[in-house]
Amino acid sequence: MNAQNNFEIKNVNKVVIPFKLINNLIFIPININGAELTFMLDSGVTENTIFSLEDKEITLSSMEKMKFSGLGGNRSIEGFKSDLNTGKIGKNFVNDSLMVYIIQDEEFNISSHIGIPVNGFIGYHFFKDHPIIIDYVSKKITVYKDRTLFEKKIKKFDEFPISIEKNKPYILADVEMTNEKKSSKLLIDIGNSDPIWLFPVLIKDFVYNRPNIDDFLGRGFNGDIYGKRSRIHQLNLGKFKFEKPLTAMPDEFSIQHLNLAKDRKGSIGGEIMRRFTVAFDYPNGKIYLRKNRNYDDPFHFNMSGLDFKQDGLQWEKDYLTVKTQNEKSTTGEIQAFNSNLQYKFVLKPIFSLAGVRKDSPSYKAGLKKDDTLITINGKKTSEMTLNKIMEMMKSEEGKTINMTVNRKGQELKFSFNLEDPIPYQE
Repeated sequence: MNAQNNFEIKNVNKVVIPFKLINNLIFIPININGAELTFMLDSGVTENTIFSLEDKEITLSSMEKMKFSGLGGNRSIEGFKSDLNTGKIGKNFVNDSLMVYIIQDEEFNISSHIGIPVNGFIGYHFFKDHPIIIDYVSKKITVYKDRTLFEKKIKKFDEFPISIEKNKPYILADVEMTNEKKSSKLLIDIGNSDPIWLFPVLIKDFVYNRPNIDDFLGRGFNGDIYGKRSRIHQLNLGKFKFEKPLTAMPDEFSIQHLNLAKDRKGSIGGEIMRRFTVAFDYPNGKIYLRKNRNYDDPFHFNMSGLDFKQDGLQWEKDYLTVKTQNEKSTTGEIQAFNSNLQYKFVLKPIFSLAGVRKDSPSYKAGLKKDDTLITINGKKTSEMTLNKIMEMMKSEEGKTINMTVNRKGQELKFSFNLEDPIPYQE
């Protein structure tokens, strides 16, 4: 049984995997049974999961019907389990008995909120057998077969013990809500883009810091996750200290179906982890951290109150000016030009509003859910990425955002200033 569902390094001492980093989340290429797919790397999930194939075709073996439950509301999701597939990450990281779970729910597809096609999640089975190093700056993951090579690389890293429970990694960190440090058991969840999640219902005498806001926090197997966002005074990981990090606190309804590890209080997410080069060593129960150039970045919030999504692609005309020479002088100098305007059709993204937070600057300006974006600050959104739009909304408090949108065939203009609704207050 132990030999099943294992990734093995074949013919080399290490494997280097390039990844895309979008909104603090890691996306890697995986070939399953000959189909080239993109999976999100998520230490907070146990099983390899496919939730979308977009336009890909794949043949899966040995299908068995299943039901899923987890973070989110109260409905379960139907799907399948498929065993004995072949998974390859690059040429040399191979799983010849890959088990995948297939979710049959179009609403669970996260691609529209990421801005690239995403086909599934990969978690525990990626980490469990080999030490790996995630370099968030170079956007490369290195998986080591030769342990000596790994140990040389982590000599200058800080070492922390982790416990692997229910196939997920946990660490003890000091959480300081206002002025009292409390040692807290937190899931290391690189599939969560936020800095920290805390579960108020599991923390004795929990009091929400003020100011705080009610917000949509994400989506789980069982539906949308709601709760509050605020800032805490400090998070400490050994000698590493983070001042006034943003903190999400899901409500009791959203976590009711979670199979939680004993004494867990919350999670540390990608917004913290991207500030380090991170080495996971599941076989020996260790994590190693070395701060990188992102370490001192401020914890910026999406101050617009807007939730964006990509609604696919559309053809647009791109204009090209082609200059042709008319005549030359005897010395070869150009005397005159003709300019011909030509165009070609190019596929460009369409973005719309998936939600507008009540009482946010954009809400007060009049923007509404399902508005389709045309321009932001004079620039066409079809020339942007979802990640670029999100960066603009986190850029600087007080910045003016001018938006042109299409609402049911009518072009409308709106203007608002970015405003942090949850500044930390002593």
